[in-house]
Amino acid sequence: MTSLRVSQIALPGMDKLQSAVAQLASAGIDERGAVFTRREVVEFILDLTGYTTDSALQKKRFLEPSFGEGAFLLIAVERLLASYFKHTQNHTNLVAELKDSIRAVELHQSSFNGTRMQLSSMLKGNGISQSATENLLDTWLIHGDFLLADFPFDFTHIVGNPPYVRQEMIPDILLAEYRHRFDTLYDRADLYIPFIEHSLKHLGQKGSVGFICSDRWMKNRYGGPLRQMVAKGFHLKYYVDMVNTDAFHSEVSAYPAITVISKELSGATRITHRPQVDKETLVSLAHDMRVRTIKPNSAIHEVSGIMCDNEPWVLESFDQLTILRRIESVYPTLEEAGCKVGIGVATGADKVYVGEYRQLDVEKDRKLPLVMTKDIRTGKVEWRGMGVVNPFNDDGSLVDLKKYPKLAAYLNEHKAVICNRNVAKRSSERWYRTIDRITPKITHTPKLLIPDIKGEANIVYEEGKYYPHHNLYYITSETWDLKALQAVLLSDITRVFITTYSTKMRGGYLRFQAQYLRRIHIPRWQDVPEHLKKKLRDAADIRDIAACNALTCELYNLSAEERAILSVNDDEGAIYAA
Repeated sequence: MTSLRVSQIALPGMDKLQSAVAQLASAGIDERGAVFTRREVVEFILDLTGYTTDSALQKKRFLEPSFGEGAFLLIAVERLLASYFKHTQNHTNLVAELKDSIRAVELHQSSFNGTRMQLSSMLKGNGISQSATENLLDTWLIHGDFLLADFPFDFTHIVGNPPYVRQEMIPDILLAEYRHRFDTLYDRADLYIPFIEHSLKHLGQKGSVGFICSDRWMKNRYGGPLRQMVAKGFHLKYYVDMVNTDAFHSEVSAYPAITVISKELSGATRITHRPQVDKETLVSLAHDMRVRTIKPNSAIHEVSGIMCDNEPWVLESFDQLTILRRIESVYPTLEEAGCKVGIGVATGADKVYVGEYRQLDVEKDRKLPLVMTKDIRTGKVEWRGMGVVNPFNDDGSLVDLKKYPKLAAYLNEHKAVICNRNVAKRSSERWYRTIDRITPKITHTPKLLIPDIKGEANIVYEEGKYYPHHNLYYITSETWDLKALQAVLLSDITRVFITTYSTKMRGGYLRFQAQYLRRIHIPRWQDVPEHLKKKLRDAADIRDIAACNALTCELYNLSAEERAILSVNDDEGAIYAA
């Protein structure tokens, strides 16, 4: 049984690193991100990458980075054997001819053992001797951590379902080693991101990586470095949206997609969405995706220019994208036009820092009235009386607790809970700070409040009485009139901006995060015609969505055709429909 070579040179702290790998290996199915793919989907991905029996697969090099229970590996070996016996007459050199055809890695011991047993039975069932079987499996299978593995050659096909593991599940020493090795392990990236990077680095010329995994990296901030890597040296050949399809043996909360990325000059990408998961449909779809010319009226679209440095990938609404690109070329971004986007306070212990304003037993200048998502559900602020404890001075420094005996007593009463937060552990002398700095002047600044996740128009004007909670984004401006801006943000055109760049949640809800809000482009306030300024304010005041749409179309100088493509309509209920 082959053991994993972590590195050619022993790493400092190797014992601790190996212990951390062992800890990750011993995690349960949920903790180690194991999700098992249906056979029909596996066959489909293998077909898309060209790992098919009509090729002499013994001349190819196949890698499975995390083979688990063998969903991909077993079928790949089935195909390899069928191809070998089809294309080879003399089998006396079987081990030599097949030993470099497969490499497969698995960290979890029982999964490794179970899959090895299944492969052993398969090889023997094909007439391969016990000694040849053991020889092949000892060469093919690697027990260990793919992200720490070395390989003697590059691969023509790298296929699988990489583990979906959040960073907080990874031991600190191991996470630090991953960060040292992989540039794409950025921000809050999950483990499947460096799996893709490591795979791409071991891809031979014209080879293909075919994975089914979460699509979050294609638009999210943390996917930027990986998108940049793909844009610089690879071609996104195929993208298949698998959200809400029966792709796995168990229900998953991730948003899966199949991507095939090849090491060749970039070109057009073929895209399709949410196919029916059955053998006949997927066999036909794989054929149609790979043929030279797409059939007329096909569900497959061919799109160029998806990849641009680290920019989000836009994989739908291509006519709308053309219009957005024109708007982006003419008008500045929201922040370039003089607006600022922020997010409300995260405390790390809301049970301590957040409570009924009148009941918070601290000095009056040590608490602020807090506006929360529930307060703005009706489209206006209806404050429910909550407040937040503020441990910061106006200049951003922490207050001296000796000067605030009531605040000191309150915080010390809850010190065990407060000190259990990571932010407190990182700096023991600043143990009572909230995760985010509180800037009191924001309370008294007029702002637009925007919930993070929503499915309908709910951009609310707040005149400057409350501090926003962490589930609320806010926009302030010293140039734009916020009432007029509210009308623009309530329009269908803003919905198109967010839809284009945001990741979607279950139920079709959109994420109105700062990174997406900052992508909205608007004219500078001084360039807005005077007659539009008043009309925009009036439309927002009475929340006339039809008027917001019409006026925003005029603001952007949209033609009737462009308006139709963007589906700007007068149905208020459809403004933020998925």
